[in-house]
Amino acid sequence: MASLASTLEKLTHGNRRTEKMRRYIVVESIYQNSGQIAPLDEIVNLKEKYRFRVILEESHSFGVLGKSGRGLAEQYGVPVDKIDIITAGMGNALATDGGFCTGSVRVVDHQRLSSAGYVFSASLPPYLASAAVSAVNYLEENPSVLANLRSNVALLHKELSNTAGLEISSHVLSPIVFLKLKKSTGSLTTDLGLLQTIAEQVLKEDSVFIVASKRSNLDRCKLPVGIRLFVSAGHNESDISRVCLSLKRVSASVLSGYT
Repeated sequence: MASLASTLEKLTHGNRRTEKMRRYIVVESIYQNSGQIAPLDEIVNLKEKYRFRVILEESHSFGVLGKSGRGLAEQYGVPVDKIDIITAGMGNALATDGGFCTGSVRVVDHQRLSSAGYVFSASLPPYLASAAVSAVNYLEENPSVLANLRSNVALLHKELSNTAGLEISSHVLSPIVFLKLKKSTGSLTTDLGLLQTIAEQVLKEDSVFIVASKRSNLDRCKLPVGIRLFVSAGHNESDISRVCLSLKRVSASVLSGYT
């Protein structure tokens, strides 16, 4: 947050032009590349201090965070009207396709008149919209789904807490569980190679699919290097135990000379 506050201060201090510009803080609720959760309460405080707007991307948090799964604002107890625009893809918790963008009446009216669906007749097919509505209704009628998800995330954290050579760096509520090397080899190429070897071996030996970090020359910031696992309410204890046993065994073998 200190870095964000510093950036906002530099952008606004003594610059009268910024007062007339549309300025946005764009933030992911749960970061796909690290499993960290954005501190929305602090971001809203900065928004109000520096007179910015907030665009909140909730693809990984809608249907996940908050008492009833309404997302990051509910998780932090932030009034939803303090968030100017909320967007989310519907391919995660809602198990359908497409996405949505919502906000104040003014924002929604602008979206209706300017979006591709209105201008080019490329609206979401009715059956996908219907599937999303059904998924939301199901979550409201079955709050145990959220309890199961949180129980699975907690179990995975517990089982992987003493994995050789790896440590969890993601938030305890995030269904994206991110593990990083406890000790880097000092070479990014070697680190990435070790992580990719672990991912390939658990898939080959135990049919467990995990994702190792990728890097691109187009990356403008240094993304964290590690392994990602994705947890859902549909997993059971047997599934999680299988993943943990496989990952522990393979990581101990691959990283034996580096820990």
